Amino acid sequence: MRFALFGAGGVGGYFGGKLAEAGHDVTFIARGRHLQAMRSQGLRVDSIKGDFIVKSVCATDKPAEVGPVDVILVAVKAWQVSQAAEAMKPMVGPDTIVLPLENGVEAPAQIAQVLGWEHVLGGLCKIISYIVEPGHVRHTGVEPHIVLGELDNSRTQRVLQLRQIFTKAGISAEVPADIHAKQWEKFIFICSMSGLGAVTRAPIGQIQRHPGTRNMLIRVMEEIEAVARARHIGLPPDIIAMTMAFVDSLPEDSTASMQRDIMAGRPSELESQNGAVLRLGKEAGVETPLNAFIYNSLVLMEQKARHNTVQG
Repeated sequence: MRFALFGAGGVGGYFGGKLAEAGHDVTFIARGRHLQAMRSQGLRVDSIKGDFIVKSVCATDKPAEVGPVDVILVAVKAWQVSQAAEAMKPMVGPDTIVLPLENGVEAPAQIAQVLGWEHVLGGLCKIISYIVEPGHVRHTGVEPHIVLGELDNSRTQRVLQLRQIFTKAGISAEVPADIHAKQWEKFIFICSMSGLGAVTRAPIGQIQRHPGTRNMLIRVMEEIEAVARARHIGLPPDIIAMTMAFVDSLPEDSTASMQRDIMAGRPSELESQNGAVLRLGKEAGVETPLNAFIYNSLVLMEQKARHNTVQG
């Protein structure tokens, strides 16, 4: 099966690397020094599950040169999804599957608006990984896992086949009964960790140990849960306890990608995470004061980062 990884950072580099290592035809859509390094020296992945190197990497910054592929894994930042969907049009054939792995809950609809609903699956991934230097990705925490499903939750041949391919490549994969519930389960975790981590500038271990910030983390989660339930998402009744148990299992120095981007002065997923909670909560008539506090505490830095990126 022919894959394209649109976005070759920590997420795309790891999962694309595993597929390439397993012998699949994988093209990475990347740019800049990371692209050049992968072309010249391959892709190195350091992982708590075992290090590996993909010596021969097919990578480009021109999607039109790739042509139609079987599967596109979308691993760009959430704020880049709509632009990426436009750019990947030359890679989409009649039967191409597009699987977004972004944080948040809005990516499938954003991609479908550009490419059509028939191509798009719901999806998410679980992993803590990042680019160490060009051509070098490090996976530091969480069992790598992909969740995928049809947006109407039907168990089609294409999702079952894709799950099997991931599994054979050494990637844990799941087709759940309800993909939307799974997306919101992750959203409760990543949005609360990202937002509070960005405001406090602290890793998750410090946040969960301090009684005050631990309570804030739970309250942020409860607001997101309320929005989900108002939108008729079938979350488990003990979702907050489940999420906190997962938080408590993380390496203490864990940080979220949104947090790292904000701390480094880069554009982030703020609008797609805490900003989305505000938008979706307003639509559903749910008050989200803590998420509003987090969003408004960070939005000026976000605007500055985006202005500097445009100016640069």
